Amino acid sequence: MILQSFRMAFASIVANKMRSFLTMLGIIIGIMAVVVLVSIVGGATDSVAGELNSLGAETLSVTVTSSRYQPLSVDDVISLSDEYESIGYAAPTTTQNATLKAGDTNATASVVGTTAAYADINDPTVQSGRFLKSPDVNNNSAVAVVGTDIADDLFGRTDIVGETISVDGRSFLIVGVLADAGESLMGSENSNIIIPYTTAQRMFYISGVASFTVAAESSELVDAAEADLTEELMSRFKDEDAFSVMNQSTILESMDSITNTMAMMFGGIAGISLLVGGIGIMNIMLVSVAERTREIGIRKAIGAGRKRILLQFLIEALVVSTLGGLIGLGLSWVLLAILSLAMDMTYTMSAGVALLAVLFSIAIGVIFGINPANKAAKMPPIEALRTE
Repeated sequence: MILQSFRMAFASIVANKMRSFLTMLGIIIGIMAVVVLVSIVGGATDSVAGELNSLGAETLSVTVTSSRYQPLSVDDVISLSDEYESIGYAAPTTTQNATLKAGDTNATASVVGTTAAYADINDPTVQSGRFLKSPDVNNNSAVAVVGTDIADDLFGRTDIVGETISVDGRSFLIVGVLADAGESLMGSENSNIIIPYTTAQRMFYISGVASFTVAAESSELVDAAEADLTEELMSRFKDEDAFSVMNQSTILESMDSITNTMAMMFGGIAGISLLVGGIGIMNIMLVSVAERTREIGIRKAIGAGRKRILLQFLIEALVVSTLGGLIGLGLSWVLLAILSLAMDMTYTMSAGVALLAVLFSIAIGVIFGINPANKAAKMPPIEALRTE
C-alpha cells in the first residue's frame, strides 16, 4: 500500500505539472538560500583561516594604541628576542603610501619600513639580490627590496637589482626583488617596497614604534611569549589599555564567532523562504483534498481505512517537498560551482549541510502536509460521495 501511495503521489504531480512546480518552488528557493549562503560563509571562513595560518602559528601582533605614551624604540623591539627565551624574533613595521619614480614612469605603492627580522618572521622569497640586513637599519641606509609588480610597472622587467628608484623624491638603491607572492585576502607583497625602519622614520616623521610583529621561539611557546610581552609592556606603560597583543588563536576565535553569527542570520533569512514554501504545500494539498473528495469517499466506501487515506495524502506532500529539496540541492551545487569560477574562491557543499537541507525539506512536507491529510482522513464517506 505504501508503494501504491507513492505511485499515486507521482501520478498526481505529473498530472498537474505547473501547479506541482510552483508548489515546489518555495522549497527549492529556500533550500538554495540555506545551502548557498551557509557554503559562502563557510568558504570565506576557511579562506581567512588559511591566510592567517599561512602567517605562522607562532606569530603575535602587537599594537601600541594610546598616544599618551612614548612608543617603543627600534632597539627596544629588537632586544626582546635577547631578553626572553620564548621570543625568537621581533620586527617593527610601519606602512605608508608613497609615490615611486624610475625614469619617466611613476607609480603609487605601499612602503613598508621594517628590519632584517621581518624575513625570519614572514619568510618572503627573494627572487634576486638580498633582503634587508642589520647594517641597513643601523646606518639608515637608502636601500629597498621591491615586489614584482613594482618592478614590472616601473622598469618592465624584474632583473633590476642595482637600479635606482625614487621614493617621494629620495633615491633608493634596489638590493633585492621578491618573488611573485600571489594575491590573498591579507594583501600581496608584489606591490610593496620594503625599506629599513630607521629610514622610514626619517622620511615619514615617525617618532618610535607603534606596531611590531613577534615570532615565538616555537609553536609550544606562543602563550609564554604572549605572557612575556604583556608583562614587558605593562611594566613600561602601566596601563593595559595602552597596548594590545593578538595571536592567531584569538583572531581565529573572533572569526569563528563572527561567521557563526552570520551563518545563523543567513539561515534565519533562508528559513523564512522554507516557511513560505511549506505554507504553499499545505495550501495546494488542501486544494487537492477538495478536488478529490469523491475519490476519498469511494476509497472509504470500498474499505480504505482512515490510516490509509492519511498516509496517501501525507506521502504526496512528502514527495512534493522532498523533490523540491533535491532539486534545490542540485541547483545549489551548480550555483556554487559558478561562484567558485567567477570569484576565484572555493565554495563547496558540505555533506552535513546537504543532509540537513534534505531532512529539513522532509520535515516541511510532514509538518505542513499533516493537516490536509488529516482532513481527508476524517471525511465521512457518505458526505464525500454526495459532493459534486
